[in-house]
Amino acid sequence: MISPILSVARDGSAPGAPSLVEALENGSVLVFHDEDFPFSDFEKRFVERPFADGKAKNVNIRGKEAALRGAAGTPEEQEALRQLLIRYKAFAQGLIDRHLPAYTGKVTLAGTSYRPFEVDQRKLSWRRDDTRLHVDAFPSNPIGEKRILRIFRNINPNGQPRLWRVGEDFGSMAEKFLPRLPGYSPLSARLLATLRITKARRSEYDHLMLHLHDALKQDMEYQQKGPQADVQFAPGQTWVTFSDLVMHGAMGGRYMLEQTAYLPVTSQADPELSPQRILAKKLGRKLR
Repeated sequence: MISPILSVARDGSAPGAPSLVEALENGSVLVFHDEDFPFSDFEKRFVERPFADGKAKNVNIRGKEAALRGAAGTPEEQEALRQLLIRYKAFAQGLIDRHLPAYTGKVTLAGTSYRPFEVDQRKLSWRRDDTRLHVDAFPSNPIGEKRILRIFRNINPNGQPRLWRVGEDFGSMAEKFLPRLPGYSPLSARLLATLRITKARRSEYDHLMLHLHDALKQDMEYQQKGPQADVQFAPGQTWVTFSDLVMHGAMGGRYMLEQTAYLPVTSQADPELSPQRILAKKLGRKLR
């Protein structure tokens, strides 16, 4: 089954429809059409040209100090961009509180990013090529027993949609790719953490997800012929998904905001729907 795209009205899901949490945990992409996030006259310059130094594919804020990284412009403009990202972070938290209240107090908001560049113009290695279908995994930042929840918004001022494609459900993909993956080495995981190559010890789950990410991106036959569907997100739309569960590729568009959040697996409505538990079931044992 290809990941469903579920449109959400301002007042939530329709009567009799699955709850938004249930839909999300089952691999849907939730699309919100009526969430307001206006720009001030000063902020409109950030969608007229990229305010980025070009050294990375996005500009972001991280940490308690919300330090801005990768931006360009005058000090005044950079501070305004920083404040815009702080405001988007609050917007994302508000969306969770209104539409996914079961997660309120359980999610931890992480990095917030401004993505002004055209997807198709980025010249990246295959591993960093996000036009290829993939699930999210972070090489230096092991996730362990957490989920990756992401809130995106198209802020393009000229009507250009954000183009995605989504793939088949995680379980079906895992059945195809798990037999190809190398075994997990706890010793190697400890060494990477000791050398501070990773911020914490990679679990077996982290190991599997990194290799699934790479195996998917390297398999060009699967990229071209695997189950998939094209999706367009119009300017002003906000979409939310578990990006560690939903295979996705960004195919086009420029000017987007993104918020990453982490949710403990045990805080899900149904932890058995997590990729952690799905992979364990496929292997017939607990992950190390």
